Formats: sequence, C-alpha cells, structure tokens
Amino acid sequence: MLPGTAVVPGEDGAVADGTAEAAGDGTVVGIAGIEFSGGVVMTAGETETVGDGIAESVGDGVTTGVVVGAEVPEGVSVAAGDVEFVGEGVASLSMSDRLTMTNMAIEAGAKNGIFAVDDQTLAYVAEHSDRKPVVYTADEDAVYEKKYVIDLSEIKSTVAFPHLPGNTRTIDEVGDVKIDQVVIGSCTNGFYRDMEEAASILKGKKVAKNVRAIIIPATQAIYLKAMENGLLKTFIEAGCVVSTPTCGPCLGGHMGILAAGERAVSTTNRNFVGRMGHPTSEVYLASPAVAAASAITGRITDPKEVLAK
Repeated sequence: MLPGTAVVPGEDGAVADGTAEAAGDGTVVGIAGIEFSGGVVMTAGETETVGDGIAESVGDGVTTGVVVGAEVPEGVSVAAGDVEFVGEGVASLSMSDRLTMTNMAIEAGAKNGIFAVDDQTLAYVAEHSDRKPVVYTADEDAVYEKKYVIDLSEIKSTVAFPHLPGNTRTIDEVGDVKIDQVVIGSCTNGFYRDMEEAASILKGKKVAKNVRAIIIPATQAIYLKAMENGLLKTFIEAGCVVSTPTCGPCLGGHMGILAAGERAVSTTNRNFVGRMGHPTSEVYLASPAVAAASAITGRITDPKEVLAK
C-alpha cells in the first residue's frame, strides 16, 4: 500500500493502511471521500526524549500498543470518523509502531487511522515497492472535530481487561491474574521488532508448565527473518509453539481456542466476549514484553520482574 491511495477493503484491519498515508476504510464499505475528523497529538514531555517516552527499552514494558490503550479510556472517540496521528512524538516511531497504532485506531471508533508521510515512510516504501508514491499533507488551516494531546513520557505499561480494549489498567494495578495461554503476534503486534522484544525476555527461560505460548509472526518475511536470526530457536527452546502467519486464535478460529473459564494474555487487537473461544473465557490485551513475561510466570507480569532475575 502506497501513500496517496484509497482502499476498499475486505475487513476492518484495513485501518492500518494509514501507516503509509493511505486511506483504508475500516468499516468494510466503499469510500466516496475521506475527511479527517479527529487528531491525536503526541508529545515527548519536558524532560524525556520520545524514545524513552514510548519505551525503546524493553525493560519498561511500554510499547505503542500501550499508547493506543491509553487513548481509548481517556475518551479518544472518533465516532466513525478518521484519526490523524501528529506531533513531535511521531518522529521516533518505527513503521511497525505505526502499524500497531493505526491498526488499533478502529477500537476508538475510527474508520481510518493515518500518519503523515515522513522520511521513514518514504524509505519503507522504497524498500517494498518500485512504484512512486503520491504524498498528500493536511491543509494548514484544516479544521478538526476534536484534538487530543498525549504525553508519551507519562504512559505506563498497560493491560486491557475483558471485555473491551478500553478497559485498561496499568501494570501496577493488575493484581494476581493467573493465565492459561499467551499469544504473541498477529497483524497488530507480530512485526519483527515485536518478535525481538519477546525473544529477549524468553531467551534462556521456560514457559510455565500450565501455560500454552503461541508465537505468530505477521508475515512470511518476518517469519523467515526471525528464523534466520535465531529468534524461532529461542521461542522453541523456551517451550513456545511457533505458527506460520495466521489470524488463528485472534478471532477464535484455530491454533489456540480458549476453553470455558480459561484466560489468555494476547498481543492481538480485541478481547470481546467469546473472541478467542468459549463465551466464559477471558482475553487480556498486552504488549509483547508483558505477554512474554507472563508466559514465564503463569500470571500477568511486569517484564521488569522477569528481567531482574
């Protein structure tokens, strides 16, 4: 998907097309036109750099999925409109970070999430396509329905409790939540950087005996790179099951269906009632770092606890 294109999709994951400034309507209908009706301004804070604020450091256990988790409960609601991510904090976000955030924009009610094109976008497009992109920018006098400012340096690692992505608690508010399954991957958090993050925590450790840990790289290319660089070996030695790319458990299809009363920590994008299996099962949404740490302890865990040992 190239900047400047419009997409008539087959499913709501198309909101992620906005990562490359393409308009993908996540409501699975045709597009007559796109209007930006909401804005999320990301700032770095007064004392910390943007990288520290988002947590380039795995030890902090904070990732861009957490940024979205912070948006929804704070009232970021786009009401079937479109959301544009702007601000000084955007510059440090990798393309995989942006893919996660645009993918999750629909959970705030958006039909489309979009980032403006920058040098990083153009480099990514050049790496993946020979076609020349068409770059658009928002008008300087553009009128937005709402604007939200989120200071990335203040965001803590966050977990979404059942049964909504916006039902969030920070990691220090979680309590003792025992789990049966961990899913790391999917279209939301299955990028190579996510694989690296999870592997760095699981390396040399073992998945708890009562936990099923499932790793799902987002694409075959990511799978191959993870294999070549030894990440899959790390996962398997830790006791994980590694799948080829698939929606699988995310939509309750296969490869990790929850039984009655079971709980899963997942890096996927939704945790509605019965989403991953039985109606009485529960799905807790978290970052790859939190998911990996939880797989080791058998309960929802701050990555700092595992890394300190």
